[in-house]
Amino acid sequence: MSRTNLAVSERSEFSEFVVNVNFLSLRNLASNELFLLSLIGEIMKKILVTGFDPFGGEKINPALEVIKLLPKKIGENEIRILEIPTVYKKSIEKIDKEIESYNPDYILSIGQAGGRTDISIERIAINIDDFRIKDNEGNQPIDEKIYSDGENAYFSTLPIKSIQSEITKNNIPASISNTAGTFVCNHVFYGVRYLIEKKYKDKKSGFIHIPYLPEQVIGKADTPSMSLDNILKGITIAIETIFSVENDIKKIGGSIC
Repeated sequence: MSRTNLAVSERSEFSEFVVNVNFLSLRNLASNELFLLSLIGEIMKKILVTGFDPFGGEKINPALEVIKLLPKKIGENEIRILEIPTVYKKSIEKIDKEIESYNPDYILSIGQAGGRTDISIERIAINIDDFRIKDNEGNQPIDEKIYSDGENAYFSTLPIKSIQSEITKNNIPASISNTAGTFVCNHVFYGVRYLIEKKYKDKKSGFIHIPYLPEQVIGKADTPSMSLDNILKGITIAIETIFSVENDIKKIGGSIC
């Protein structure tokens, strides 16, 4: 083989080597990026946080006001908010549609509980509608099951004791509540847990009640309230705890009556 042909052959082999090396490098880089993306996907979690519109003659609802102020992310974890109507059945239907489209890992519903003194993390939802007042569309079911094929009650699947503990560590009053009432708050709490049991078994959900805002208690003597700043801080801590705690702590949180 002549020197010219040898040189051409060597250059060709070298070019092929470079192409192969570059291809392998690109493939390894792509594999690493896919691995990192899959790892991030596994680590990243999503939560849907719902809040009711005003009801019962109130001009505002602290649940709706607080979710509007939540960040869109905590670390790599996503937060999506959803305003829901204080309406029998329609509230659950709207959440169901959002779960289908957004596919969150957790659903946390927030509701106003005028007269309560602290952030109340609900333990249990019961299968009964017994509305003391009409909802925002005039519905007032009395002694009706929410779902005829549902259990008598469902417990929250969120780390309620850990949430209560973390909120109080930050000097915000919080407690475990053993009744979510029998109005639309309990209706939604129970309804979402029912949907999870029937359709979305890999998800977790629960409910938190919050007090009136200070502006809501003007003219309501001796009625407790909490600032929006403190409510926001408490709910943010609750969400952080939901993202970070898999197994709840065991501590006293019950009541005698």
